[in-house]
Amino acid sequence: MDRENIIWVSLPVPAILLDDKDQIDDINPAAETFLNTSLRSLKGHHVWEKIMVAAPIEGGFERVRKNQSALFVNDVDLGTGERPPVHCNLQIAPLNDDSKRLLMLISPREIAGKLGRAHSVHATAKSAIGMAEMLAHEIKNPLAGITGAAQLISMNLPKSELELTDLIVAESRRIVKLLEQVEQFGNVRPPLMKPVNIHDILDRARKSAEVGYAAGMTFIDDYDPSLPPTLGDSDQLLQVFLNLFKNAAEAAEKLGPKHEGVIRIRTFYDLSLRLRGKDGKGAAVPLQVEITDNGPGLPEEISDEIFEPFVSGRENGTGLGLALVTKIIGEHHGWIQVDSVPGKTVFRVSLQVAPDLSNSEYY
Repeated sequence: MDRENIIWVSLPVPAILLDDKDQIDDINPAAETFLNTSLRSLKGHHVWEKIMVAAPIEGGFERVRKNQSALFVNDVDLGTGERPPVHCNLQIAPLNDDSKRLLMLISPREIAGKLGRAHSVHATAKSAIGMAEMLAHEIKNPLAGITGAAQLISMNLPKSELELTDLIVAESRRIVKLLEQVEQFGNVRPPLMKPVNIHDILDRARKSAEVGYAAGMTFIDDYDPSLPPTLGDSDQLLQVFLNLFKNAAEAAEKLGPKHEGVIRIRTFYDLSLRLRGKDGKGAAVPLQVEITDNGPGLPEEISDEIFEPFVSGRENGTGLGLALVTKIIGEHHGWIQVDSVPGKTVFRVSLQVAPDLSNSEYY
């Protein structure tokens, strides 16, 4: 591969090469991933046949060619038939030759925004854990006294008057169960990191879900068998995917028994995302796991805060499941994001590759 091709395939942002008639001539791997389609299905088509931009920029192409200077378009929604619109910045520049070809670079603003929210959520979760543990401990003691007092009172009441004391006992026990979940949320041990096969973990989670809460769901998997091991704690990652499968199953159930619930599991490799650590260095998280359901989608009012502790899209939900998932993935130096529209919700988990694979049990 020559130097130009190496640079082209290594570009971390989606890039599209247009010919003199604004037809798509080439796209790089990052663009194939972002647009969720292949070069073969795009090549030769006019760019506006395949890509929709919520801005009148068609005339801008001719200005770029005429002035031989770049055009920058910020804060526009860009979408295709294969994915919902995404907030982006666009850069359109002429090639330094006489071909009148143009290079269009797409910078999704969702990445920076979601990364910022992810760091904020992780910090918020840590603060919430300490407060929640303290409150859980302090509240459980008086609840035990209330439950005991209600039970003593009920011993001297006729059966016709037991309804209120039974209600006190039942509600107190329900609160205790909630507090135990809060305590469990804060008691997750640090992960025991070692090379693990992500497909083995997904299969374990799937089998467990299929005989439990997701018994009525149809699972479809699309695994990339060439994925290397990730560095992680298999038990904690299992907990992550069990939570995500449970969310997907509960989402499909909202549409009623006649709705055929489907959970799609996809794994693939994507080098375009890097997370900046505390040392300022960027670390790649190329192992991708996508879990997609065909439920009604996330409520719009909570879609940006769904990973926050105590935020739930379910009636009587605790809002701790996804917060726990975020905490575990953060401690694995990974990232989780969600894209949701009516009829399709996609949770995407990004993980690191295990180093020094030569000594791994998988090789």
